Amino acid sequence: MAKRVRLTSDILNSYGSRVLTAGMDIEQYKRNPVLLYMHERGNVIGYLKDIEKSSGEVTAELVFDEASELSRRCKKQWEVGSLRMVSVGIDILETSRSKAVTLEGQTRETVTRSKLYEVSLVDIGSNDDAIRLMRDGKQITLGSAVECGLPLINNPKKEKEMETKTIALLLGLPETASESELTTAISGLMSMKKENAELKQRLSKLEEAGIEHAVDAAIADKRIELSKREEFVELGKKIGAGDLVKLFASMSPRTKLSDMLDGGQPCGPVTCEYKKLSEVPSEKLAELKEKEPERYRRLYKAEYGMDM
Repeated sequence: MAKRVRLTSDILNSYGSRVLTAGMDIEQYKRNPVLLYMHERGNVIGYLKDIEKSSGEVTAELVFDEASELSRRCKKQWEVGSLRMVSVGIDILETSRSKAVTLEGQTRETVTRSKLYEVSLVDIGSNDDAIRLMRDGKQITLGSAVECGLPLINNPKKEKEMETKTIALLLGLPETASESELTTAISGLMSMKKENAELKQRLSKLEEAGIEHAVDAAIADKRIELSKREEFVELGKKIGAGDLVKLFASMSPRTKLSDMLDGGQPCGPVTCEYKKLSEVPSEKLAELKEKEPERYRRLYKAEYGMDM
């Protein structure tokens, strides 16, 4: 029975990345499934058959054509086990750093879409699932982020550059702004924040003073009682000095009956000083008796010569 070999799987590879089997296109390769030796074009030693993609793996069977000495030698070594590894050539179409497709310990982005373009028999692979990666027609080699071409998930330098650009744009500066320009802009913002806080504090004190002045004026005008002072001060803090002044303006000053003329208008105590009860307008008698009982009794005695 022919040996079935795993071409690739979803596991983490030595690049610090992984290739998702579900996103790998194998249809084009299945139309011409050549088997190369050591990824060298021209060294065709056979083909693959029964290529399957399932359960997170791509598997197939190797068939050696024995059309060359190299193919016959590779077949013999494959059968005895001295050659036992294959390496796939993959063209990267799309990568992602999403946590949903990232494994613990992974350092580079996950290849989420790719295309299988060749399979080779190799003597030593980079890991259990040897992979030869290509991007934009160029082979990706293991090394630094610049050399490799497969983006790092956490690239401190790149992240700092992105953060700097973001900060610059938020400050209204071009993304090419220098650190000195950023520092100057931030210092200006901090200074403005301090000045704004001081201005708010001064305005708050002025508002409180305005509220207290309005309340005291209302008390002096007899629109409210002195005992209600703190209550109206607290109300002013909630609605503001302006609305409090409007509220007081809508209130009528409190007046005593003794300060009213016959027509009901406020007057001084001399003008409205009644000598006896008959001088009090009839419509004011009940109010006088209720609100100023002592004065009512005095006027009654003056009118009738006896106490009530």
